[in-house]
Amino acid sequence: MEIGLLGATGPAGRALAARLAAVGHDVVLGSRSKYRAMEVRDRIVERWPDRDLAIRSADNAGAADAEVVVIATPWDAAAATARSVADHLHRKVVVCMSNAIAQVAGEFQPLVPPRGSVSASVQAEVTDAYVAAALHHVPATELGNLDHEVASDVLVCSDHVKATETVSAIIADIPGARPLDAGGLSNATAIEAFTAVLLQLNDRYRTRVAVRLTGIDD
Repeated sequence: MEIGLLGATGPAGRALAARLAAVGHDVVLGSRSKYRAMEVRDRIVERWPDRDLAIRSADNAGAADAEVVVIATPWDAAAATARSVADHLHRKVVVCMSNAIAQVAGEFQPLVPPRGSVSASVQAEVTDAYVAAALHHVPATELGNLDHEVASDVLVCSDHVKATETVSAIIADIPGARPLDAGGLSNATAIEAFTAVLLQLNDRYRTRVAVRLTGIDD
């Protein structure tokens, strides 16, 4: 499957690009600047020279031509980025992995963006796309380390069955990751906000935590 990543030059985007390519997907790494995307793409491939990573670079519009699109921008740019490529997203599955979080007086705090979550704000910009919220709680360092499995459950929220099923299938391709259907897009508010708790734990215990839920059979 060809998967386009918008705004993918940050840590999370780079990590996801490497991981998706490592499990056999064709990845289009996008950015506002195609030259910045080229630079980041080359860095990923150079880091893993013994792996045949199918990653090419493009601007965001070029990445949005892919079959499935992931928005990996900072949270306050996610809706605007979706709007800027809306003509490329008609009836496509669009994944939003952004979290609205600020650090205030040494504490990580969730913010409440318009419409309650970043994912809902993206859906409002591309009304005929199938938006899913996912990948919020997977640490970028672990996601991008191809020598190790990703030990994490991944909660997927969407109002569209097609999006939930497509995103879950992609996540299931990643060794160690388990997709879980967490309901409609309204639940993205809680999922995005919970990332602030995880970041606070990381800071306090000098670690990188991931989410594992008990009581659900594989």
